[in-house]
Amino acid sequence: MKRVVDCGIAVVALLLLIPLLTAIAVAVWLEDRGSPWYRGVRVGRGRREFRMLKFRSMRTGASQTGVNSTAAGDARITRVGRFLRAWKLDELPQLWNVVRGDMSLVGPRPQVPEDAALYTSEELWMLEVRPGISDLASIVFSDESEILAGSADPDLLYNQIIRPWKSRLALLYVDRGCWPTDLRILVWSAGAVVSRPWALARVEKLLEQWGVGEPLLSMARRQMPLLAYPPPGARAVVSRYRMKTA
Repeated sequence: MKRVVDCGIAVVALLLLIPLLTAIAVAVWLEDRGSPWYRGVRVGRGRREFRMLKFRSMRTGASQTGVNSTAAGDARITRVGRFLRAWKLDELPQLWNVVRGDMSLVGPRPQVPEDAALYTSEELWMLEVRPGISDLASIVFSDESEILAGSADPDLLYNQIIRPWKSRLALLYVDRGCWPTDLRILVWSAGAVVSRPWALARVEKLLEQWGVGEPLLSMARRQMPLLAYPPPGARAVVSRYRMKTA
């Protein structure tokens, strides 16, 4: 049922958004005459790799720099790309991935193979469902680039203070997600673009209903600095990133 509804909504949305999608594609192309599309390799359900479609928000060849996490002020981001990222418009082409069956509207966000290779046995449960365009973590960490801004190693910092909480939120969804929850997350995700505090309050209420305790609930409020924490299933905070993937 989830797959049928996902596909139906995605097809209708793509048809309705054709004028906007066309305008964005032209704007991206006009800036540097490069392809408006970005097809990044991601790990999906059952550990199967697929090409995730997005509007290109970085200069061509940016993926070859070896940096997977993107901080605010990243020199690789184009002028048009900053606007697209601010309003989450670069994610719209992923509706095509939903139609293809690679993704769902709601589910754990797909990761690059290098990051997925670091998953603990507990985190691997996130790969038992289709990855999504949005999820609870997309709302809680909608300011991910600002969190990583100024870091000498944004990939390592991501794994220390974002991944542990992001994975826990995703695992909660895998365990307790349902269609009413999916619909709420979609509404909250859209609302977060306009009022993030409103969306965060809705996420907090849902987590309280699920009986989530501290420190995850405190983190989800995003009123305190993020603390380094071990990923689910691990005993220690990630201390290295590059050497693990080498």
